[in-house]
Amino acid sequence: MARPLRVYETPAQLDITKPQDLAGFVRARRTQSGLRIDDAAELCGVSVETLSKIETAKAGVNAESLFKVLNGLGIHLRVKKW
Repeated sequence: MARPLRVYETPAQLDITKPQDLAGFVRARRTQSGLRIDDAAELCGVSVETLSKIETAKAGVNAESLFKVLNGLGIHLRVKKW
């Protein structure tokens, strides 16, 4: 029997100032969508290791992989005009 998926809450802070902030949104979106990490990685076209690094804010992820995950999960980034 498969282990139940733990669903993470959407972070309250909307300003992304460090990798951990973005990691929380990625994990929340994936789990709220009912996706296991291996299924989400396949959907996004990245390895499980890469998705895990993104969700835990570990170093070693390139921008292309990050955007594959964001786009695959329907997460959109916006930059405020300064």
